[in-house]
Amino acid sequence: MPRDDFDLRDLARRALLERGLAPDFPADVQAELGHLPEPRVEDVVEDLRALPWCSIDNDDSRDLDQLTVADEAPGGATVILVAVADVDCRVRRDSAIDRHAGHNTTSIYTAAGIFPMLPERLSTDLTSLNPGVDRHAVVARYTVHADGTLGSTALVRALVHNHAKLTYNGVGPWLEGERPPPALVAASSVLQAQLRMQDAAAQRLRERREERGALDLDTGETRAVVQGGKVVDLARDEKNRAKQLIEDFMIAANGVTARYLSAQGLASIRRVVREPERWDRIVEVAARHGGRLPVRPDAKALEHFLRERHRADPLRFQDLSLSIVKLIGKGEYVLERPGESSGHFGLAVRDYAHSTAPNRRYPDLITQRLVKAALNAQPQPYSDAELAQLAVHCTAQEDNASKVERRIRKSAAALLLRSRVGERFSAIVTGASDKGTWVRTLRPPVEGRVMRGSRGFDVGDEVIVRLESVDVERGFIDFVGVAETRSAAT
Repeated sequence: MPRDDFDLRDLARRALLERGLAPDFPADVQAELGHLPEPRVEDVVEDLRALPWCSIDNDDSRDLDQLTVADEAPGGATVILVAVADVDCRVRRDSAIDRHAGHNTTSIYTAAGIFPMLPERLSTDLTSLNPGVDRHAVVARYTVHADGTLGSTALVRALVHNHAKLTYNGVGPWLEGERPPPALVAASSVLQAQLRMQDAAAQRLRERREERGALDLDTGETRAVVQGGKVVDLARDEKNRAKQLIEDFMIAANGVTARYLSAQGLASIRRVVREPERWDRIVEVAARHGGRLPVRPDAKALEHFLRERHRADPLRFQDLSLSIVKLIGKGEYVLERPGESSGHFGLAVRDYAHSTAPNRRYPDLITQRLVKAALNAQPQPYSDAELAQLAVHCTAQEDNASKVERRIRKSAAALLLRSRVGERFSAIVTGASDKGTWVRTLRPPVEGRVMRGSRGFDVGDEVIVRLESVDVERGFIDFVGVAETRSAAT
């Protein structure tokens, strides 16, 4: 009989500890919260509070790292400003809070709740760009030309003020013409014009990157819907125009930051995704789907293939995307000195330094400290050797955090299905080899292993499976094959 008292958060805490991550803030961190440094007003170069800044984030986000605003420029260009929360002004290097953040290196988002990198007193309050309050920020300013190329760029320390807290699910459908505007947007013609202008500039940036081979992948990530402490559903993380807007602006701002540090002759931590070592396997996968790719890695050719497959078979595109993501390989943080540039294969950019989320990613806080020191003509706070060590550590801890998040997603899915053992589900085969056969059910979208009855199943087949058992502790979901409804070959 399934347990009714399963504590998913306890499982998450244990998973963190197993991966060398700290789920709780130690006593010295708690003590330090009562003696936080005050931001220095004299460090601010510009007062930008009057601009119509807004934030766009998830419905439940409370750690607001960025604000955006746009202005028209001659020749059909648009000036974009991205304000990033100045976390360093409250979190000094080598403080207890900084040491804890530097250990975990990232906030961990699980179905059981968030394990934040910084205490909530900071991340959701004092260093969050909340609406209705003045905040210190590092602002990236760049011009987007009519053809999507970047013109002049600058970084500056400033005071900002969030005039509207908006959400992806509110703004995105409105920009796409599917729903009325959110109340805050409907009440402000200035905000409506702002969002339209920002969206147009973001689309130009995206089109330019896609011309260079930026990959548009959709791996079908899901999140648990929790009500009253219980998992009641799994929802897909759907893309929309508002999410794309923020993504495009942040990619550009991260590039501006990376190039600024390089121009100052300074080393920095970059986020890189190298050319795939298993490109030959990607070529084979493309051939199985009727595509032809060149012998050498070519992001533009891969993006063209993916776009064609999405149009031809949207139902199976998520599984193809997941296969490609695994074959491209993981991103990593590396030390890069001026003149070096490993680039980001998936984003089709050469210069990319994580800098826009210092409330929840430690590499961004490191980068912020490097930028502020350069802007203030002060000595750099980290040596090249320290940056190299931090890059390795941040890569490892971010990988550990991702494994915890995946583990708890699987346990949440098992928890959701534990009362449905014996039921039948429509599914798609996502893996078939000597190691086993895997399927993804259509509703709810969960993946599990077919323990028996999978003879003849192949990747892409539409099948009927029966849920045989679940193991919430380990996140196992086991099925038995019942029937094949449509073969991928037909």
